[in-house]
Amino acid sequence: MTSPVTVSITRHIDPAHSAEMVAWVRAGASLAERFDGFLGFGWVRPGTDSDEWHMLYRFADSASLATWEASSQRQWWLDAAQGRIGQSRVERRTGIEGWFDEPASVEDLSAPPAPPPRWKQGTVIWLAFFPLSALIAWLVTPHLSGIPLVLRVLCTTVLMTPLMVYAVLPVMTRWMSWWLQGKPPPWRRND
Repeated sequence: MTSPVTVSITRHIDPAHSAEMVAWVRAGASLAERFDGFLGFGWVRPGTDSDEWHMLYRFADSASLATWEASSQRQWWLDAAQGRIGQSRVERRTGIEGWFDEPASVEDLSAPPAPPPRWKQGTVIWLAFFPLSALIAWLVTPHLSGIPLVLRVLCTTVLMTPLMVYAVLPVMTRWMSWWLQGKPPPWRRND
């Protein structure tokens, strides 16, 4: 089982050429969406007078990302901006922090939203972990009573980890997204 990979790139271009940057980004996204595993793209800027663009793209797994990054289409797209668009930072993100990311497709010229505070992330993880641990202890642990403690813990964690990552955490973060993002609960919104 593999995790989605989000690539974050900080690029620089003269603010007078913003329209060209938008066209270039859209062209790259149009090429990338034809590749298996492409999940989305987006960009944000701190302000309209800023030369800094924060660009994101996301693939279903490392292999899909590698195929895109090694493609002649991507190379052609990058060559089209050679000498006009600078790059200062590239970051790849996978793992647990991915559960707390905003949606992948963003076309906003404001600053990106701050991630939830770590204590909120930890609280949501605990709210997912505690009931699952209790359920596993009740259902599985009695059947493992004859084996050494380390092997019991190994068995339960091997069972719980995929359940947490692929089932329980996605549901919990979706249910608690309003709280993680500091918004009113769904039942109190006037949308």
